[in-house]
Formats: sequence, structure tokens, C-alpha cells
Amino acid sequence: SANFGSSYSSVLFARTSAVMAEFGRFYEQQYAVALFNSVRYEIEGGGNTQTQLLHRKDPLKNKSIFSGSLFQYLEESKKWRSRFLYVGDSYNISLFESKAAHDRGLHSKGVINCAGYRALTSMEEYLGLLNNSLSDTKAKAASAPFLKCPTQFPIILWHPYARHHYFCVMTEKEQKKWHAVFQDCVRHSNNGLSEECKVATPAFTDALRLYRQAKGHYGTWDMMCGNQAQILANLVMESLHPELKNLIVPRLKGKLQQRQRDWMLISDAVYRQVLSQTKTQHEALAQVCEVECPRLDSALRTDMDQIITSKEHVSGKIRALVLPRVEQLVRSKVQPYIHSILEALMEPTSRGFSEVRDILFRELVEVSKNTMNDSSKEKLVEHMDKISMLAFHPVKMQSCYEKMEALNLEGLQQRCDVSSPSVFIQRAQILMRQQMDNAVHTFEQLVRQSLDGHSGEDLCKTIQRCQDRVLKKYDYDSSTVRKKFFREALLQIIIPYMLKQLFPSCSPDLPKFKELIFEDFSRFILVENIFEELVLQSVSKDIMMTVKEAAVQRRHNLYRDSMVLTSSDPNLHLLGEDTIDWAGQFGGVKGEKQGGEVTNRKRKQIVSMIQLDGMPLPYESCLEVPGVDGIPEENEGQIEQDVETEKPVNPMQHVPIEKEPGSPDSIKEIRDLINPVLEVVEKDSSQLTNGTLPLEEGDEVKHITTITEMVPRESPNKVDGELDSLQIEQEEEQCTSPSAIESAIQQIEIAIQEDPKRAPERRRH
Repeated sequence: SANFGSSYSSVLFARTSAVMAEFGRFYEQQYAVALFNSVRYEIEGGGNTQTQLLHRKDPLKNKSIFSGSLFQYLEESKKWRSRFLYVGDSYNISLFESKAAHDRGLHSKGVINCAGYRALTSMEEYLGLLNNSLSDTKAKAASAPFLKCPTQFPIILWHPYARHHYFCVMTEKEQKKWHAVFQDCVRHSNNGLSEECKVATPAFTDALRLYRQAKGHYGTWDMMCGNQAQILANLVMESLHPELKNLIVPRLKGKLQQRQRDWMLISDAVYRQVLSQTKTQHEALAQVCEVECPRLDSALRTDMDQIITSKEHVSGKIRALVLPRVEQLVRSKVQPYIHSILEALMEPTSRGFSEVRDILFRELVEVSKNTMNDSSKEKLVEHMDKISMLAFHPVKMQSCYEKMEALNLEGLQQRCDVSSPSVFIQRAQILMRQQMDNAVHTFEQLVRQSLDGHSGEDLCKTIQRCQDRVLKKYDYDSSTVRKKFFREALLQIIIPYMLKQLFPSCSPDLPKFKELIFEDFSRFILVENIFEELVLQSVSKDIMMTVKEAAVQRRHNLYRDSMVLTSSDPNLHLLGEDTIDWAGQFGGVKGEKQGGEVTNRKRKQIVSMIQLDGMPLPYESCLEVPGVDGIPEENEGQIEQDVETEKPVNPMQHVPIEKEPGSPDSIKEIRDLINPVLEVVEKDSSQLTNGTLPLEEGDEVKHITTITEMVPRESPNKVDGELDSLQIEQEEEQCTSPSAIESAIQQIEIAIQEDPKRAPERRRH
């Protein structure tokens, strides 16, 4: 709010409060209904499909996804700076001044939550999205944006409302790896709310859906991303953002690139203010419902039979009225299209799950081959430790995810109000990751169970038997998961379309049924919910039959529901849910801990880093870091060295420099910056090309002294550990010109003063 005048801040506050108040009414109603459904399910019981694979409770415990250095564009100084990025188990991206700052445990320069973002690798694609935000003018695809990327390999995080983040790297290989990691961060952040909250989550999603339906928005919504506060902020911005654009954009001055930059900063300032308000108000709303929950729960358990009887009576009355219209709509507008929609979903989804199986098979065969060559338990532990995090390796899983990107629902987007297929794509990709992790975890448990009392030859055969069992279980669970995904996706596509067609004719008749509900039960029985349940039931049978027919025909390797594996293991589910620490339990290695938890800089890293020939260590551009190498991609395993997590990093001693390094504004300067001349003092004069020293067998590196000298170049060298240089840089950034937002704020104040009637009018809306 400090970035805006008080008058416009009050307008934002009023608009956000109005949306939250209306959403709050829906939420309180749906909270009681969700509580009723939860208690009824608890009392009556209900079985879920028994999976064959085991599920891991906390797969990413003491793990990090990725870390490394790249260049980031700083909006405040309008310069590119080297930054060290750390992606932990939360999938938030933490930015540090350097790797040394991260290792010392210093506070990060910022944290990026990727919910709602898109990861781009093309300035042309980014410019196309940016031009859509300024509807009054259009720039050509070749027009220069307001920043120039100094390399050919940019990575941009784009958001429709929040600030954009710009990065670049030196090679295409780095770009692909970082892009896969960023996409995984976005995918994880967009994965929806926790299903463990049996009341709050369904209450929130139903309230959000009913709110948007009341505004005429049916169907899927791309911006249901992140936590509750972020989703509600997106809900406010959905209507506020176009109004802001119409008010502010025509008053922005300067060239197109400058107006694009100003509008992005203004939009980000508004979004941050709205997000802060939605977070506070949602917490207050949730607290009110939680306080009331015990009283509602007691009333439900006392009168559950009467409430169920009353609901069934009302449902029968509503069914008699609306069922003929619903059946007519299903026959004429829904049934003819179910098969084609299912086929569009099945093809890319099944290809993706098949790719998951192929990758799993290759990795398990690799473990089996290595065991045949060396059947020692130590070597097996090494291979098992590497395969353990296969599902969370974004580069290894990228080929699976790409198969799902081919999903095309173009013909349905207008007919069924499907905004884009991204909702279904990301959901299927998350399911692929879960199935891969379940399969790997099951394989680990079976192998660990068989480790004791086997000779080398027996161990190899045991691993092959475990591999065959896991693949059979994967095929069965893959079929079950895909069928459930198809049913849910079909409902998500068809139900909103049916409600949109039926609601105008049926809604006037619904209020009269409220008279049939006892006042004491009115909190738990809502006629609108009953109407939607009847619509869902009317089409569910057709959807179930269509999916079942595809399974009977064994299309895309789907199994029938009645098929049960004869080799199912009744005792398998008694095994543990925790991740196996192979190195700790069987290899005699234990991770270092502080206060009972492994620190961030000692966490095992899943994705291996890139070692570029001739790239010196001080700039850490995707270099090797302490930790487990995870699963090497391509031929990286031949050049990367295993570094144990518990061994301390040998410090690098830099010679202080007096001159503050400048910002790399060209490719030549970046290359000069990244490739300084280093003198390494070592015992042996011979040195390998990758910078490692040759050791005799049994020798151990005790200390490495690195001396950095100034060389006569135009581009100065940057030393991350130089505190004086950091202070100078901070002072330099603080002395930059005022933010571009200030110029636009003046235009906002002028607009409000010219038309003072607009503010109260927006408050009424």
C-alpha cells in the first residue's frame, strides 16, 4: 500500500473486502455441508481401491531438488548479477548472493513461490504474453523488450499479475536443466490444496466454484494455484485487473517498452497488497468456522439419521422435477461427445505413464546388471541410494511430462468452457510422479527385506524377482490411477457445461424446496448442492460405462475393475512408509545433523550439477556441490565425482580486490567474468582438465589453497566473499533512480481526482 496513494489503496481494500465477504458467505455454507459429508462418511464407512504399490510418507525428507548459480536481472538496478539459487523440498526458489552466503546460513535475497507462474525459455514467447497486457498497442514479435538478455539462453518466470523474474545461463544444457527444475516447481505449487483436510479443503473448493458460477464463470480455472490466500488473491484480480488496465494503461507515458515495464510493476504492487489482505481475511474466516465446528459436529452426530432422511426426501422431490430435463440434455448434448473426449485424454496420458514404466524398467535393469558385475552389499547400497529419488528428478522425468503436453482439447474449450488443458496436464504429471515414487519405494522395501542371508548369486536373482513384481504392480496401479483420472477429468469437463445449460431454467424452482427442510437441518442441507449432486449422478453412469468399455477392450493397457493380481502381497503393506537411508543403514554413513535435522547445505541433492570444462569454481555456474549426485543424466556419470555429504567443503581463499565488479552487460563481459585466470597451488604439478587433482589410491584431500590474482582485463573479476564489495554494491543499488511505479502513481491520483465518482461506485460493486 506504500506504493500507492491513500485514495487508491482504500479502493483496493474495499474491492478485496467485498469479494472476501461474498466468498465468506459461500464458505460458511459449504463448511457445514462438508462437515456433514465428512461425519457421514466416517459413520457409514467407505472403501477405497486397494493399491498394489506402497506409498512413501515423506519422500523428500532431508533432500534438496537443485542448486546452482546463474544470472538474474535486478529490476532495481537494471543490471544482471550472479545469484545462487537453492530449491529445497518445499519447491520454493531461494536466491542468495553467492553459494558461500548460502553455506554460511545467511538470509536469502528473496524467495519465489512459483504458484501461477509459467517457465519460458524464449524472449519471443515472453514478449507475446507481455503484449497481451497492453491491449491498446501491439508490438511486433521482433520488437526489443525493456531488457536485453546477454546470452542466448534465457529462463523467464511469467505471472499474469505478480512480478516477473528473469534469468539466463551460458549453455543450452544448463538452460534445459534449469527449465525442467522451474517447471517442476510450478507443477508442485499448482498441485492444489491438501486432501488431508477433509472439511476445510472441500468447503473452500466448493465455495470458490459457487462464487465463480454466480458470476457466470463455469468450467476449469487456470489460476486455482497455490494456497488459499493466493487463490483468493487471483479471484480478486480476475475482475480487478482488467479495470486497472483500462484506468491506468492509457495514462502511462513513454515508449512501449517503458510502459510495459511500468505496468508490470504496478500490477505486482497491486497483487501484493491484495494478497496480504486475502491472507489476513481468510485466516479470520477459517478461525470463525473452526470455532463453530465442535457445536456443528455435536448436532450432526445427534441427529444424523433424521438429517439423512430429510435430505433423501428433498432429493426425491427435486429429482422428480429436474430429471426429465437433465436426461434430455445428457442424451442430446453429452453422450455423443463422451467417447471423443475420453480418447483425447487417453492417448497422451497413457503415453506418459508408459514412458514412466520404460524409465523405471531401465533403471531397475541397470541396478540388476551392476549387481551381477559386483554383488557386494556396499555396491548395491550405492545404486539403491541413487535410484531412490528417481521420481523427483525433473530432468529424468521430463520425457514423461512431455508426452502429456500433447493433450489437445481445442474443440472442447469453447463448447464446454474449458479455459485450457493445463489443469489436466499438470494433474496427470503429478500422478506420474506419484506412481514412479510408489514403484521405486516398493522396490526398495522388497530389496531391503531380502538383503539378509543371501549370497551374491542369490542376491542378483532376488533383485530380478523384485523387479518383476514391482513392474506387475505398477501396471495394475497405473491402470487404476488412469481410470480414476479419466472419470474425474470427464466430470470436470461435462458437469460445468450441464450446469450452465440447466441452471437458468431450473434455478427459479429450487427455492420452494427449502420449505421442506427443518430449520435445525438447514445448515447441512442446501437445495443448490442437492441439485448439483443430481446432475452429477445423471451423467456418472455414462462416464463409468465409457471408461469400463475402454478397459474391457484393453485399450491403452487398461485393466478391468474386477481384475485382481494373483501375486498380490497381503503383508507388503505392513512394511514402513519412511524413506530408506541406504547409506546410513547399510553403508555405515550417517548424515550430519543440527538440532535433530539435517541443515539445508548438508541435504542430499537429487539433480546432479553440470561441470563445464574450464569453468572455475568461484562462480559456481551449475557446478558440483556437496551432496549425492542423484541420477546422472546422459554421460554425466562418467565425469562427475561422488562427494560425501558429511565431508566439509574445502574453503577457497580469495585475494581481496579493491575495485567493485560491474554488471555484465554483454556476452563478452560475462565470459570474462566467469573465466578469470586462477593459480592453484598443489602438491603435484599435473592437473586434470576438470580442475581435480590426481590422487594415489588411499590418499585423501586435506586442504586446497586457491590464489586468485588480478589480470589486465577490461572486465573486473567478482569475488563473492568480499564484504566491502557487497556493501558498495548495496549502496550503489540504493542510489539508483526512483522506481518506475512513482510516475504511474501520479497518473492514478490524477485519474481519481478527475472522476471522483468512480471510487464509491466500485465500493458498491
